[in-house]
Amino acid sequence: MKALLEINNYQGQLQKPINSGFNASSTASDVIKSIDLTGKIAIVTGGNAGIGLETTKVLAAAGATVIVPARDTEKAKKNLEGIANVELAAMDLSDLASIDAFAEEFLASGRPLHLLINNAGIMWVPLRRNNRGIESQLATNYLGQFQLVARLWPALKQANGARVVNVSSQGHQFADFNFEDPNFLHREYETLQAYGQSKTANNLFALELDNRSKAYHVRAYSLHPGSIHGTELGREAPLELFQQMGFCDAEGNILLEVVASLKTIPQGAATTVWCATNPLLNNIGGIYCEDVEVALLATGVPGTSGVQPYSLDEANAKRLWTLSEEMTGITFQVD
Repeated sequence: MKALLEINNYQGQLQKPINSGFNASSTASDVIKSIDLTGKIAIVTGGNAGIGLETTKVLAAAGATVIVPARDTEKAKKNLEGIANVELAAMDLSDLASIDAFAEEFLASGRPLHLLINNAGIMWVPLRRNNRGIESQLATNYLGQFQLVARLWPALKQANGARVVNVSSQGHQFADFNFEDPNFLHREYETLQAYGQSKTANNLFALELDNRSKAYHVRAYSLHPGSIHGTELGREAPLELFQQMGFCDAEGNILLEVVASLKTIPQGAATTVWCATNPLLNNIGGIYCEDVEVALLATGVPGTSGVQPYSLDEANAKRLWTLSEEMTGITFQVD
């Protein structure tokens, strides 16, 4: 056991495929076949739309009780209608008080937490700041996630076998984490840089969390779900940005080769569900996954597959943990 605990993924030393038996076309239903989650408790942020909704459906169908915290509970209620084993709660990831209230309510129930799926996020939005002055993509995609895990830590530890899954993105390749100016106070705001920074933070957090929490039987993962057709994630992005990324022509029509490369929503949720439930990962964590497999380290330019080494760097991971405590006002002591 001690030898297993000493293994970590700092500098990406575990980033090698493990022959999962699945691939980019596998669906969430494919990867959860034969897995029984009866008696397990899961929380899926953003679990009422897109790949989060698909994740909620398949975990609930496998027997888990799934709690879905949502900012717009009326919209969420409609989307979740008819799905058994689902509970709806209110939470806004950009609001620290809202996260605390949700976590306190869950902890008061006395239940363990077996799966925490940090799926909710925003992408390519204009410059906004939350009520504490933090840039919105960093606040929602990462700092809210850090706070939620910290507040729910007692329930994760109580499960005596839990997983935390951070839905990151290939977009982490847009930017390393800028420790000098994470809030764009002294540099021009660039939405791709802000998004990339927030997703690099997801990876660094999973890396450091896993190393600190595995002694308590809590493992952590980050992942790229794929480029997916039919989600609402890019709804605020300007057309020029999609054209710049090579997704659309001059008239705004999505290119046929891009459409052909996109995953369906069930395929997009597959890697999340695999990271949350597959027994092959029982003794490995802190890894970044894509296409239902442990990803390789990236060697090419941004936009290629794999994970950038800077987002698995030990010094960056430890530095980010300390900065996250300062920015949230939370001391996250894993013990």
